[in-house]
Amino acid sequence: MWLRVGFLALAAAVTGLAVFLIVTVPAIIPGSALPAYSPDVGNGQMVFNAGGCSACHAAAGQDRTMLGGGLAIPSPFGTFYAPNISPDANDGIGGWSEADFVTALKRGTSPAGTHYFPAFPYGSYQRVGIEDIRDLFAYIKTLPPVPGRIRDHDLSFPFNVRRLVGGWKFLFLDRQPLSPDAARSAEWNRGAYLVNGLGHCAECHSPRNFLGGIVASQRFAGGPNPEGEGWVPNITQKGLRSWSEKDIASFLATGELPDGDSAGGSMVRVIKNISQLGDNDRAAMAVYIKSLPPVVGPPSPKK
Repeated sequence: MWLRVGFLALAAAVTGLAVFLIVTVPAIIPGSALPAYSPDVGNGQMVFNAGGCSACHAAAGQDRTMLGGGLAIPSPFGTFYAPNISPDANDGIGGWSEADFVTALKRGTSPAGTHYFPAFPYGSYQRVGIEDIRDLFAYIKTLPPVPGRIRDHDLSFPFNVRRLVGGWKFLFLDRQPLSPDAARSAEWNRGAYLVNGLGHCAECHSPRNFLGGIVASQRFAGGPNPEGEGWVPNITQKGLRSWSEKDIASFLATGELPDGDSAGGSMVRVIKNISQLGDNDRAAMAVYIKSLPPVVGPPSPKK
């Protein structure tokens, strides 16, 4: 009897391991899946600004087009360091293929075939159209190469095991692009695309569960700052009820709140990027954000 129990336990363990290995295989998008395309570098610059690439990847104190990386990003799982994504062939992404870049943003997989940690917000970038990503790659290749390799992330076991990220992706990634809502205006749909995809606003403005996944029922409802200090505000109508669309668009352009206060923390870096967009895009983001129904988020600590 005990031999049979032992055999069944071993079989279950082997089966479980096999399932884990299959589920956690890093996904890639091969170059053969990308049709012929002539990138639009001008649109790539818009994507660069909307995506906030320089907010994390521009070297501190340098021009926002110098993408040498190095920003420390604290989290409950350890400290991540934004990599060099300049066109430098040795230390940046100068040696990457277009398929490598598309795979990184859409699947969270490195050219070496390993999982990126989700501090890189590919949970939102999976919503972005491949054409926009290809345009972004073309634009980044026009920027100055910056030498210098960034240090490894400072993560303790088991959070430093990249294969485990495959399980996280299985739970929280659906690999689906953002589909337009035919019942809404073109402006609203443009705003939804910018906010949910390129702008990845939910990555900071939503509470997370113990695995680091966004709590879907409280999306955009604010919560603890994922970088460890302060509280990220609720941007549904629970938090922005008194704001008009004009207030929101103005804030995205200037960082000035309706009451005269100014954005602080990492939002300062975000505004530096969003302010580079056209007025129409910021207005579209405002229309979408103003349409978010009120959602009660986690209670903020008493001041």
